[in-house]
Amino acid sequence: MTALQVRSLKSGAVLAAAAALVLAGCANPENSGNPGATSGGGEQVTKSAQPDGGTTCKIDAYGTPKIDLKNAIVGFSQSEKEANPFRIAETASIKAEAAKVGVKQLLTTNSNSDLGKQISDIQSMLAQGAQLLIVAPLNSDGLEPALRAAREKKVPVLTVDRKLNAAKPCVDYLAFIGSDFVDQGKRAGESMIKVTGGSAKVAILLGSSGNNVTTDRTNGFKDAVKGTAGITVVAEQTGDFSREKGQTVTEQLLQSKPEINAIYAENDEMALGAITAVRAAGKTPGKDIKIISVDGTRNAVQAIVDGNVNGVIESNPRFGPLAFATIQKYLAGEAIPEKIIISDKAYDEANAKAEVNGAY
Repeated sequence: MTALQVRSLKSGAVLAAAAALVLAGCANPENSGNPGATSGGGEQVTKSAQPDGGTTCKIDAYGTPKIDLKNAIVGFSQSEKEANPFRIAETASIKAEAAKVGVKQLLTTNSNSDLGKQISDIQSMLAQGAQLLIVAPLNSDGLEPALRAAREKKVPVLTVDRKLNAAKPCVDYLAFIGSDFVDQGKRAGESMIKVTGGSAKVAILLGSSGNNVTTDRTNGFKDAVKGTAGITVVAEQTGDFSREKGQTVTEQLLQSKPEINAIYAENDEMALGAITAVRAAGKTPGKDIKIISVDGTRNAVQAIVDGNVNGVIESNPRFGPLAFATIQKYLAGEAIPEKIIISDKAYDEANAKAEVNGAY
């Protein structure tokens, strides 16, 4: 299924073009997480956003040859080990859509959080004849050698889930597909205000350093709560998007700052680790210490149902349909915007029970 949707950017920029694609297995056509949305096989609308001053890219401008996907070798570079539900769902979505559109061969690699390996993985896929690349960058910087290798071979690179900082669209890569991470942080902040009644001493469990996801989710959250005098961020420490480190960091923070009564975890894995730490401190997660997180994994949504987490903002990992639809449009000579935003749901006690089976 497909769906078209035009939406305004909250920054006030005017969209030059917008398009939407339905992703299988997700829900809710709006970026609001309304309780009445369908789940598990419902619709997930995505949008293609091109603000004033942004660029679009056509195949002639990028300088790559036209190819037939059914005779093409496509490479997918995953950045982190597939123990994280987000990565599992992301890779599965790319593989499923590649099979659906009839790609001749899909090469897949996983750098296991090693930037050097991701660079060599991409170079290896190019050596194996990859004609298109889909890359989930480990960091927002550092992939320049791999991007240069792709450019020299005239192979287009589509990035998903993390933006590249110094690289230029339609020069170093075709486009970015992912969430609005600042908006995710803002919505998490709004949720925190709601569940705490506007009064809280908050600890932020930061994601890994060196990527825009952590920076944007932090900035969005702080912007959302800065006007609420009763909410104070009293601690920030990286948990590296890891459940184990999220638990360890939370244990340390609760000992050093016992006044903490709310936690903003920048992914669900850290939130799940925090639950264990809160219990170990003799407190009740979701009650004594409110917990808001970002990702939308099934375990985290179930934690809302169980009363241990108070709210979750989804970060949709099902990029496959949108990635290959973008590639097909590009190969057909259509203009591709440099940034394509996928819609994210939100979960709370009002909709978690009905929506849990649709989470990833």
